[in-house]
Amino acid sequence: MNGLDGVKKVVVIGLGMTGLSVVSHLLRQPDEFDIKVIDTRPTPPGQDKLPPHVALCSGGWNMDWLLTADLIVASPGIALATPALVAAAEAGIEIVGDIELFARAVNKPVVAITGSNGKSTVTSLVGEMAREAGINVGVGGNIGFAALDMLAQDHDLYVLELSSFQLETTSSLQLKAAVYLNLSEDHMDRYVGLEDYSQAKMRIFEHALLAVYNRDDLATCPKAISGEMISFGFDAAEYGLVTVEGEEYLAVAQQPVMATGDIALVGRHNVANSLAALALADAVGIDHLAVCRALRRYNGLAHRCQLVASSHDVRWVNDSKATNLASTLAALKGLNLAGKLHLLMGGDGKGADFSELQPVLADLNVQLYCYGRDGRHFASLVENPLSVETMEQAMIIAAKAAQAGDMILLSPACASFDQFPNFMARGDAFVALATELQNTVSGAN
Repeated sequence: MNGLDGVKKVVVIGLGMTGLSVVSHLLRQPDEFDIKVIDTRPTPPGQDKLPPHVALCSGGWNMDWLLTADLIVASPGIALATPALVAAAEAGIEIVGDIELFARAVNKPVVAITGSNGKSTVTSLVGEMAREAGINVGVGGNIGFAALDMLAQDHDLYVLELSSFQLETTSSLQLKAAVYLNLSEDHMDRYVGLEDYSQAKMRIFEHALLAVYNRDDLATCPKAISGEMISFGFDAAEYGLVTVEGEEYLAVAQQPVMATGDIALVGRHNVANSLAALALADAVGIDHLAVCRALRRYNGLAHRCQLVASSHDVRWVNDSKATNLASTLAALKGLNLAGKLHLLMGGDGKGADFSELQPVLADLNVQLYCYGRDGRHFASLVENPLSVETMEQAMIIAAKAAQAGDMILLSPACASFDQFPNFMARGDAFVALATELQNTVSGAN
């Protein structure tokens, strides 16, 4: 059952990984489809992987193809307000995305995650929890593997990260559970204000048996749902936090599950992410022993508050993906350390105003290391900053100064282009040098 009865002519909009996954999915079906691909880029990525019998129009639109199609499958990056798609919709042609095709074909349980921040972390974390429980799980969507490609692997559980763009063209996705993590301003070039953006994300709850929202961010709470609803947050209710003998624990209905201090992920925002993941794990029957093993082991996606080295009770954390102020603020807010934070900041600041960091830094025991082209813009945020030319110089000084209980954190709040090709290369350099330097740290009190 592929949900494509009566469809013969399919036009795929946008090539790349998603478009290729759509073509491959259609070719796996028992029915034969007349498949055509349109990509407005002159040289679309992946065109060399397109089967020779699938026609490609590149560098512009082919309205004859669009207006004679039975079904249009649009990549998430193509807005439904695009004039060519508006014309097709007005002609009565159905427009869906790859997630809708997935929804019509999947026959195993699915959970899904959306939100402005933390989607990838929670998606990956739930996948790790499932693997710890011995479940054959597929993890993808807006992260890693295209959803349709995973169907060919016949997993027993699917965990999907879904963006607002993907949800716009999804209408029948049946979910065991869905979570809306948080809302902050983003993609305002595509949406008519924050409420329009949020409503696109709310579509994740339309056919969910369990809706999970963030009670510390009530913009994520659905107004009307067909299934059950539960929340996570930093108080003791539902999925929340309790204190036992002076130690904080993740809890379900006030029953302790695991000490937050044992979570490998760094930062207060990742405590919230862990609660959300726990709620989804419970919804699909993943036992708490597997959940706790995953939380103790999983140290995050590369370059996102990723614990990369630990020696002499000094932790090295790579948050190279923090290329703007908001990302660094998320990493710093609620950071709870026994010792001092050695914070590395700098690079290409893109003209940003970093003054919002000052009150957050004032609440931390921090030594700030300013480096790179715009490192000087951070020097006024704290007393006694250290200014150096390169990230490597800052790391060497920090390694010599670090004591037991300290953290050395790269969260630059800047792009990397003054010294590195991209944030990945910057993060890789941090990881390599941290691995080398961790054994030079004395850790003495």
